[in-house]
Amino acid sequence: MEISGIISAIVIGLIIGVLGRLVVPGRQHIGILWTIVVGIVAALIGSAIAAGIGVADTKGPDWIEWLIQIALAAVGISALDRARSRR
Repeated sequence: MEISGIISAIVIGLIIGVLGRLVVPGRQHIGILWTIVVGIVAALIGSAIAAGIGVADTKGPDWIEWLIQIALAAVGISALDRARSRR
């Protein structure tokens, strides 16, 4: 993977993570680095799921893929927030 691929994964992870945080109600007690990590993981898994169901490549914007990624990020952020709040 080239440096541009790594930078774009971080930027996309940040966007997906922030959108996932906006979907989750209330205040989350996790930092921006965890948000980026959750966003990157959600983006990768969401892309794989979208490819698996055949909606990853469309002629226009891939709205269904984005919705899958944001939903996964919201679930990941909620799970991480709950795990961190129990400590």
